[in-house]
Order: sequence, then C-alpha cells, then structure tokens
Amino acid sequence: MSLSRRGLFTAAAAGGALAALGRPRARADEQALTLRGYNRRFQARPDRIAVPGTTEEVRAAVARAVTENSALAVRSGGHCFDDFVDNPRTRTLVDLSRLTAVHWDERERAFSVGAGADLGTVYEALHSRWGVTVPGGICLGVGMGGHVTGGGYGPLSRRFGLVADHLAGVEVVTVAADGTARTVLATKDGPEHDLWWAHTGGGGGNFGVVTRFLLRSPEADGADPARALPTLPGTMLSTRLILPVSTEDSFVRFVSNYLGFFARHSEPGDDFAGLYAPLMFHTTGTGAAEMLILLDAGSPGARARFDEFVATVREGVLPGPVVLPVAELSYPDTVRQVYYAKAANATRVKVKAAYLRTAYTPDQLRVFYRYLTDPAVIGESQLEFLPFGGAINAVAADATAMPARDSFMKMLIHASWRQPADDERYLRWAREMYREVHAGTGGVPVPNENYGGSYINYPDPDLADPAWNTSGLPWHDFYYGANYPRLHRIKRTWDPRGVFAHQLSIGR
Repeated sequence: MSLSRRGLFTAAAAGGALAALGRPRARADEQALTLRGYNRRFQARPDRIAVPGTTEEVRAAVARAVTENSALAVRSGGHCFDDFVDNPRTRTLVDLSRLTAVHWDERERAFSVGAGADLGTVYEALHSRWGVTVPGGICLGVGMGGHVTGGGYGPLSRRFGLVADHLAGVEVVTVAADGTARTVLATKDGPEHDLWWAHTGGGGGNFGVVTRFLLRSPEADGADPARALPTLPGTMLSTRLILPVSTEDSFVRFVSNYLGFFARHSEPGDDFAGLYAPLMFHTTGTGAAEMLILLDAGSPGARARFDEFVATVREGVLPGPVVLPVAELSYPDTVRQVYYAKAANATRVKVKAAYLRTAYTPDQLRVFYRYLTDPAVIGESQLEFLPFGGAINAVAADATAMPARDSFMKMLIHASWRQPADDERYLRWAREMYREVHAGTGGVPVPNENYGGSYINYPDPDLADPAWNTSGLPWHDFYYGANYPRLHRIKRTWDPRGVFAHQLSIGR
C-alpha cells in the first residue's frame, strides 16, 4: 500500500481497495514514516510513501514512480547516516518495514529474510527456530536492506566473516532501459551472478529495491537448515571497561595498547578471533572512554585470553581504567541484554570513517585527544574504534563487492548534536579532526600500507568534495577500490536509466 500527501492509503497490488483513513490519522502516519530516518539533519517530504507488503507491491510502487518520473528512494531500517533517502529530491519513498518474514526456503535451500526485517528480528528467528545466526551488527534496530548490501559486520565477524559472505542470493526489483520494473532473483551460482555480487558490499540504493535476501554459508549445501549458517556460540563473556578520565599521555598509551593488540591478532583463525571489543571515547572534556568486551566463553582458554586482553590494554595507563564485573550469558541472552536495543534517534549526525591497516601513530592520537577534549563539543559525540579482521580477511578482495579484506580496525567519528544552530560547529569539528589526523594523505585515509579506505555503510559525501579530499583520488576508491569498474558495468546493465541515485551512488 502507499500513503499520499492527500491522506490516503492505497493498495499497490492490482485490484486493491482504496480506503480513506481520515486526514489526522493519515498525517500522523505520514509523519511517523518520514521521521524513521536516523539523522535529524535530513528529512524527506515525499509526494507519496509506498509501504508494500509483498514483492509484487514493491514492483508496482517502483513501476509507478518510473511512470510518473518521481525520484525514488528506499528505506529499510532507516539507519542511513547521510541524506541518501531523506533529501528534498525524494518524491516517492518506498518503505520496506512490512517485509520482515524470516523462513527456510526449501527451493533455494537457504534462509529467506525480508529486506525490511531489523537485525533483532532476524537474530531471534534464527536463534529460536534453527539454532543458527549471522555475523551481523550489534545495533538491533538496523534494517537488513542497507546492512547486508553494504557488507554487514558485527561482534561475530572476526570468527565468521561479513554477512555478505553468507549471502547466497538476493531478490531485487530492477528497472530496464524501457522503464519496465521487474523482479529478479540473483544467486551466487545462477545466471545473474553479477547482480548478486553487486549486493555483497556494493551499497544500498544502487541497483534496485531488494525485497529479500537468501542466506547460506559458503561451505553449506542447504540440506539442513541447522547447518546452513553459523551455529550459535554456547555462552559469551561480557563486561565493560571504563576509563573515567585520561591525560593526553595516558590516552595515547591506552589507544596504542588497544590498536597494537588487534593489529597483532587480525589474521584469520587467530586465537583471539572470538574477541570483539569496540572502544568509544565520549566528548565529556575528560577523555573518558567505554569499552564493551565480548568473548566466546566456549573457546579453549577463554577466560585466560579475556584476562590477557584486559591486562594488555590497561598496561601503563594511569589513571587506570576500571573493569566491571564479568557476566557469562547464553548467546541469545547476550544479544537481548548486551547488544544495543532498538531505539529512535533524535540527534543530528555527521560521520567520517577509516579502515586501518596499521595503527595510528602517537602524533595522530594526540590530534584525536585534542579534539575529543575540546569544551566546545561536550555532549553526545564520540570517537569509536571497531575491531575488524580475522575471518573477514580470509576472503579475497574481489570475491565480494567489498574490498576491505586486509584491515584490522575501523575508526569512526560520530558527531552528534540536537540544535540546527550548532550544525556548523559540529560539522567543522568532525571534518577538521579527520583532515588533521590524515594530513599526510590529503586529509583522507588513502588506501595504502596504513589505510584501507572507508566503509560505504558509514557514508561521507565529503570524500567526493575536493575541499575536504585533496588527495586527488575519486570517492569510490575509498569504498570500492579495484572493484569499482565492475560495479560500474553492473550499474549500467541493471539500472541504465539511473533510477536509483544518491550522492555516492555507483556511476555518479
């Protein structure tokens, strides 16, 4: 069905009924749907919002938008950090929030997951019905549609790879050169292999509207659903390490310890592949930090490894960080109690990111410290480090569309504030910190021996702006590297009219 600005829901499928819901109700529904986006800096004001419940309704909504020459955008979980969906250009918004089914597809011998399902829904269904999981993100409200198509990673990725590494197929509504909208099932082993490959990290909103994913691990044949995806870890150790305050020297020591540890333990099959420990520094003016530590408790010597990691990151850090009591929970309970619950966001956001192939130098870390302790940005902004590598790095750079297969860490600057009047101050803070940290490579993490570019699910249009990217490299080198020419060819084949476009879309 679709919601127009006249306050009506209409069934998109042929023969569907037209039902007036009343102007106040329609306006409230429209506002709720337009405000599902994560970033309050941006809000779309579309002429029509389609809320399809079936693949055919998605196809009909896309066909109508093409016929009316209505600029189209697609929303799954609503967590895009930039304006790819929420921008003034969007005239038709296709909201996939009703496409949430998770089931075993006997014909395709894979799990079928609706593109509108959030990660929490997917985890719960896979846990409770089949005892399996996918190595997806830690934020349970993130939608599968954008998460998987950008690669998708999370706490189990160092053991099991990216979500895209377990993608066996994708059902997607595409638009041909004559404007015909049709549904295609592209599989890893089928005739539309290129279209499948493009969705293994090529980013959302590029080739069509994904309606469902087929998930099956590469080594599985699909004969048994309980063996088609990674089996659940038994129990997980978890705690938080808190650094209430740091001096510049202790900050440098702490982060150097942390980065050095993961740089040494980034190979596939490493004994610490079951460890995930994202580190977040808050802009409190004190250099305060919080680290969530998760480790598979069933691996041999798990508690000794846990203690070794904590001792390593604490070594020589004064005043020292505090370690909270360690909990041991089943994996499903860890997801429910420790992963980040689904919640609405009311802040304005700017993100900037980098893959690390080597650790930042002490001088670069001092730049971070200076910006983090700037009293002008005390509030909700963060600097984050997110462990990468392990099984992710066991896959060839061109096996999927996402080429980052030799990095050990992601860095994320997450500027966050609430008032439009503060936009310029926080944007400048994020941009100038990023530029100064990467001053030796044109203000950006040029793919080289030190950096691996950036992650398309943390999109940053500044990489396409020569005012902020003075390296001379095009934006797509940072996200796709040598995979971009193939993605460009696939884009020309499957979206020849350029129906699916945004600031960092393929082909622009």
